[in-house]
Amino acid sequence: MRVISYNLRKHRAAGELAHLVERYNPDVLCLQEADTSAIPDEIEGLHLADATQRNRLGLAVYYRRNTYRAVEVRALALKKSLHDRVLKPAEERLLGVRLHDIDHGREVIVASFHAAPLTALNSLRRHQIRTALTELESLGRGVPALMVGDYNYPVFKEHLGQHVRAQGFELNLSDSRTYTRYRFFRGHYDFATSIGFEIDRVRTLPQGSSDHLPILITAQPLETRKTAAGAA
Repeated sequence: MRVISYNLRKHRAAGELAHLVERYNPDVLCLQEADTSAIPDEIEGLHLADATQRNRLGLAVYYRRNTYRAVEVRALALKKSLHDRVLKPAEERLLGVRLHDIDHGREVIVASFHAAPLTALNSLRRHQIRTALTELESLGRGVPALMVGDYNYPVFKEHLGQHVRAQGFELNLSDSRTYTRYRFFRGHYDFATSIGFEIDRVRTLPQGSSDHLPILITAQPLETRKTAAGAA
């Protein structure tokens, strides 16, 4: 499975999506900061599973319909930061999709996630991440789950990794930095968090018009999780 995650920077990079999909051939595309009223239903063979509706800048998930079938979609509002309460950029910060793999007869969960901005505390973002991961588990017990997106977590990532592992998930950073806008905040912002997946690689793709660089995750569901799902 190949998954691309991309923060469009207030929809500015939306025009790059067709080329991105054509060049890297992902199975799933997860977007953040998209104008969900202006995105198409199809992008180069990928179909829109769903998009958030209550956000000024929203989330969207596309999937390859000749490979997967969308079984269930869930959007979730997470604990709000002061920035969220005042400016209201995002009501829903998680969009999860349960997909049925047509050829292999198994299911996976893929989610687009956007944490609170840097004005919030890391403790709030950890709360959001913990809640999001719990919600994904409830979307499919024992089903392999992959949450990608903008975690807005530039420092103390080892601390975050410990919290994520305590929930049974693994945190994977990209092979090079994914955010370049501010001199003192450059670094890894866009992560992949998974359970029941073997992550082969998380690759940072070339920068476009967004301050975030897209990332490409190559991953395989583990058979042990498939067995657990069948027994549930």
